[in-house]
Amino acid sequence: MKFCSECAHPVHLETPEGDNRQRSVCKQCGTIHYVNPRIIAGCLPVFENKILLCKRAIEPRKGYWTLPAGFMEQGETLEEGAVRETLEEAGIEISAGQLLTSISVPHISQVHIFFLTQMDNSQHAQSTSESLDVKLFDMDDIPWKEIAFPTVKKTLRHYLEDLQEGHIQTRIFDIHFDERLARAKN
Repeated sequence: MKFCSECAHPVHLETPEGDNRQRSVCKQCGTIHYVNPRIIAGCLPVFENKILLCKRAIEPRKGYWTLPAGFMEQGETLEEGAVRETLEEAGIEISAGQLLTSISVPHISQVHIFFLTQMDNSQHAQSTSESLDVKLFDMDDIPWKEIAFPTVKKTLRHYLEDLQEGHIQTRIFDIHFDERLARAKN
């Protein structure tokens, strides 16, 4: 950030009194600009023991499969964001069910939250401007090598493990960037 969003004067990095981190501070009007993590809300829709996945029509990871999810908007609850994103990406109206996963991804300053939801029927699921395809997958046919994001892959794996154990539980965990792994891929 170079300029204050309140008065348009240049900002400077400094640690405000009583804070423990550097922030962009406007010397003109005194506004402290906080940059906080972004929240991604989504659903794991299920219909007759099949999982609904969306093939992304947008970057990042265009052409890969994901659960319907996206950035929350101002003024929405987690559940409202997850429901809206599911409608935008899969064309279906659902109600958010049990909280399934909450995943902190600190290296990109995001938190991904997924709810389990039961679909009433599969007739209305359809591709949208955000999805090239929308498809129900049998549990054994999930395209693991084509899953877009680690948070989605972990959510799917935990759900399938819980199904086998007969008890769906809420999972809270972190995914940390492994620089060694990233270097190995390059």
